[in-house]
Amino acid sequence: MSGHLNRRQLLAAGLVAGSAALGGPARAAEPAYDVVVVGCGAAGMTAALRAAKHGLSVLVVEKAPTFGGSAARSGAGIWIPNNQVILAAGVPDTPALAAAYLAAVVGGDVPTAKQRAFLAAGPAMISFVMANSPLRFRHMDGYSDYYPELPGGIARGRSIEPDLFDGRLLGAELAHLNPPYLPTPDGVTVFSADYKWLNLALVNAKGTAVAAECVARYTAAVLAGRIPLTMGQALAGALRAGLAAAGVPVWLNTPLTDLRIDAGGRVTGVVVARDGVPTGVTATRGVLVAAGGFEHNLAMRLAYQRQPIGVDWTVGARENTGDGIRAGLSAGAATDFLDDAWWGPAIPLPGEPYFCLAERTLPGSILVNSAGKRFVNEAAPYSDVVHVMYDRNGVTPDIPSWLIFDQNYRNRYLFRDVAPGLPFPDSWYSSGAVVRDFTLGGLARRIGVPAAALIATVARFNGFARTGTDADFHRGDSAYDHYYTDPAVVPNSCLAPLWLPPFHACKIVPGDLGTKGGLRTDPRARVVRADGSVIPGLYAAGNSSAAVMGHSYAGAGSTIGPAMTFGYLAADDLAGV
Repeated sequence: MSGHLNRRQLLAAGLVAGSAALGGPARAAEPAYDVVVVGCGAAGMTAALRAAKHGLSVLVVEKAPTFGGSAARSGAGIWIPNNQVILAAGVPDTPALAAAYLAAVVGGDVPTAKQRAFLAAGPAMISFVMANSPLRFRHMDGYSDYYPELPGGIARGRSIEPDLFDGRLLGAELAHLNPPYLPTPDGVTVFSADYKWLNLALVNAKGTAVAAECVARYTAAVLAGRIPLTMGQALAGALRAGLAAAGVPVWLNTPLTDLRIDAGGRVTGVVVARDGVPTGVTATRGVLVAAGGFEHNLAMRLAYQRQPIGVDWTVGARENTGDGIRAGLSAGAATDFLDDAWWGPAIPLPGEPYFCLAERTLPGSILVNSAGKRFVNEAAPYSDVVHVMYDRNGVTPDIPSWLIFDQNYRNRYLFRDVAPGLPFPDSWYSSGAVVRDFTLGGLARRIGVPAAALIATVARFNGFARTGTDADFHRGDSAYDHYYTDPAVVPNSCLAPLWLPPFHACKIVPGDLGTKGGLRTDPRARVVRADGSVIPGLYAAGNSSAAVMGHSYAGAGSTIGPAMTFGYLAADDLAGV
């Protein structure tokens, strides 16, 4: 009879009703799927889409009331060597170059087989999501690999980002999209690659042109009746649209509470809290844990990571409290890199920290420690800067550090979302995150560093700015250092003197985009025990798993690119491919 759903369709909708015993009350049967994916971020949605396209029944459960996780909040750079987007753009990449580069970046921290699995499957994953969702990509041309001088490094960069996505395609689900970490101003549509130029819009002709293009792009989309989304919003939105088209159900507000494990040690399903009610779900083929890291779990951060640490210094999704990692540990999983995170210098502004990218790189700024001295190349990859902060903190305290700049810097460059020349919000000053004074000595006293040392540090740096050579920390030696800089500044676009009062100082703490340590996995994304044996039926990807980048960071998108790739690989293994 037409119009009736069969049992498999009911299973896919999560609406199976059990048979009633003769003369007794009806009893709901436990829902069962081939695959249960825990987490509706980039890793989880890629895996669910891939599994569904293999013909498997899939359920996605998500703790938050929104989908997208940290990926939706991010700039959504994706680092995947040899993908079709960068090859079409003329990037001179090859598998051999990529393998040499990743090996040089990661070293011996990650097995070669796992590195190879990522590099081999990454391009196919990109092609797959483009063919099976509305997701399209743009090359982030010029956003260098983070260590372009290493063997196989490419200064043009291997990173891509989502192209414009029309939010209308999500229908009512658009209301459930996790909002971005840093909302863009009304009336503009901005790509991650635009920020480099928007910072310079007041002092650079291309910057002015890019700003105008962002306005024109928004206007054209709205006039065409679209809801223009970019960056993480486009990534998460397009993947979610792909799941909807594939008929994959997503249960929001449904945290994982436990894994189900049979007598033989196989993971057979999950227990979740749905509408506050403990609910078992059978996974006949397996469970993929893609529930993010533990950045918002203070107890885990105190147990595993270097101190000081703060759960209010991260910009990761607030629901990321390590639920999937702890469930894996209870199943006997091994872990790696729990001490590490996707670090970056952050300003602890009221409400939410600000993850500094361009601000510490633009000429006319320096980082100093508690002794009032520089201690690092300010333009180095953000994870490296924080590693140095921790490494040196026991010698000369570097936490917090201070980003120092003058009014000339403020008059030229965008800072977060504050236009050049405009005062910072009063709350930034009242919170102690930002300090200013008309003299360097006065500024030093306000931030608690020796005045003579700060004055001497600035004088020495100003000398480097005039010659164009940073003899102390080599700022500007790498092509990467010059990405977020000012081409009008010569002889080194990274270096400009600090000379115009008032002088400003922003408190800098070890922020992060999320933790990067988690369940140890093999090249097929299967979770393994300390002895290397596989836990049957259990897979992990994204920040619930130990990063293929080890303690390093190959380029923009080294979080999301591998997350999606190992989600893709997990789905293939679950499907027996």
